[in-house]
Amino acid sequence: MRAELVSERLAQVRDRIAGAGADPGLVRVVAVTKGFGADAVAAAVGAGLFDIGENYAKELLSKLGDAPAGARWHFLGELQRNKLSRLAPHVFLWHGLDSAAEAEALAIRRPAAAVLVEVKLGGDGPRHGVGLEEVPGLVAGAGAVGLDVQGLMAVAPLRAGRTEVRQGFRAVADLAKSLGLPELSMGMSDDFELAVAEGATMLRLGRALFGPRPSGGPAADVRSARVTRLG
Repeated sequence: MRAELVSERLAQVRDRIAGAGADPGLVRVVAVTKGFGADAVAAAVGAGLFDIGENYAKELLSKLGDAPAGARWHFLGELQRNKLSRLAPHVFLWHGLDSAAEAEALAIRRPAAAVLVEVKLGGDGPRHGVGLEEVPGLVAGAGAVGLDVQGLMAVAPLRAGRTEVRQGFRAVADLAKSLGLPELSMGMSDDFELAVAEGATMLRLGRALFGPRPSGGPAADVRSARVTRLG
């Protein structure tokens, strides 16, 4: 993995962000290195991408020692309470808060942690997140236990068409605006232009920057219920 190649792909991504109607300088790209080695982290940072996303605690922790200075870790996976103590000192932003119990557990281990509340779009049963109607209560509850709720996160429903995806992103954006939340983590490699058009401030991109993920093993890039936050 070379920083030059990631830089070229990042330039293409930024052109597409501009084409979708946003200022590329105002949309944060989170480089999702799940399934890639530590060289992908180094390549991303070398290309100027300091925001690094991981889905699994074990994989994030394994890459810390080799990570270049300045890397900011975004945890995209489920907030498993038995992993929080090890992760808490290292995570810059938690993207997947979806319950009051998680909020309380995280607040104990990382007071004032920066979080995004995950919104569940569509009827995909295995996906995580809370329904649109539940978001205000969880935002208020997370704030009450001392977390810094910065915005909302959403993943497009599986097998949804472009119109449905865009409508979902729009609903999340409208809700964030009504709650006064500035950050919107929406959009991955297959749909980020739709997300940008609806106001995304953060994109979670893996394949668009690094190419196809290596096949085989738990880090394989497959369309399954557990790959809900991949880029």
